[in-house]
Amino acid sequence: MGPLHGVKIIEFVGIGPGPFCAMLLSDLGAEVIAIERIGNKGQGNPSEILTRGRKSIALDLKQPAGLEVARKLVSTADGLIEGFRPGVMEKLGLGPEESLASNPKLVYGRITGWGQFGPLAKAAGHDINYIALSGALHAMGEKDRAPMPPLNLVGDFGGGGMLLAVGILAALLEAKNSGQGQVVDAAMTDGSSLLMAMIYAFKAAGTWENQREYNFLDGAAHFYSTYRCADNKWICIGSIEPQFYALLREKADITDNAFDAQFDRKEWPALKQQLAEIFLTKTRAEWCELMEGTDVCFAPVLDLDEAPNHPHNIARQTFQTVEGVIQPSPAPRFSRTVAEVQSSPVAVGDHSDVVLREHGYDDVAIEKLRAANAI
Repeated sequence: MGPLHGVKIIEFVGIGPGPFCAMLLSDLGAEVIAIERIGNKGQGNPSEILTRGRKSIALDLKQPAGLEVARKLVSTADGLIEGFRPGVMEKLGLGPEESLASNPKLVYGRITGWGQFGPLAKAAGHDINYIALSGALHAMGEKDRAPMPPLNLVGDFGGGGMLLAVGILAALLEAKNSGQGQVVDAAMTDGSSLLMAMIYAFKAAGTWENQREYNFLDGAAHFYSTYRCADNKWICIGSIEPQFYALLREKADITDNAFDAQFDRKEWPALKQQLAEIFLTKTRAEWCELMEGTDVCFAPVLDLDEAPNHPHNIARQTFQTVEGVIQPSPAPRFSRTVAEVQSSPVAVGDHSDVVLREHGYDDVAIEKLRAANAI
């Protein structure tokens, strides 16, 4: 049982960061009950990894009886996750004021792009928009070309769902001491800004410029970049420290004294070109044989088919297969209260009757709810 065993979370199902946060908490042992739209009943399949580990109940929140079920579930929960635009939950009568009135210890977790207040709070948006506002997007990509979005990892997941999970856990700890819940307002603009803290620190220190592919961590430096190999596969190096850089030169048989000027930005383009030519002389497997596992700070660039089969990932069971679907395993790892995937994704509404019975509804009451199209 994971470290959150005994914690109950109600998830009002949305997209992206909300389900990711709920998955994290479920992997860590929490009981997560997903409230889903009744119109989606029966949908879902094992490939929807973000929805693993839940109980699912399908409700019509526009029906008074369905809304009352949702309120009852919330009144018994430790935490709540919702990712709708500001004001939606309030219009349903499920906002923080009503929910905390019935459950004073409730941690009410909200995830949005722009936050619960501010000039943009009610505007639509996606990951790319939020990380643009934080300065993160501007820093990514090649010089003289358009900024390149890093998938939706920085806004939706790192600066969104994971930030909300941290906030919920912190508030749950505080509620144990104070006996009072609170609202956690997680915004992806805030979260992606926070992830940029070190880059803003470099800028404040005068060691980072507002140009793409100009700085030592953005692909400009020859010692921190990706390179194509003879077989058209790719490797990456991150030989920043002097001892790691020296080992890179040794392993790659680099004798040109021009490489002595490691941190001379003017020399980076020429040195990068030389390194590119060197790495083209061998296959990726040959470079792995020379450098992998050494202090060069080296790794092959693996695709999504290759990554689960790498020996390191196999040894650590970084990926696992659930109902035929390869997926990332729970993280981080705990020595005693082991995190695990509680169940594969289920169809919407699969646990409606189970959840209701667990919350005091008998068969007659459940049939009335069903007859009213509330569940």
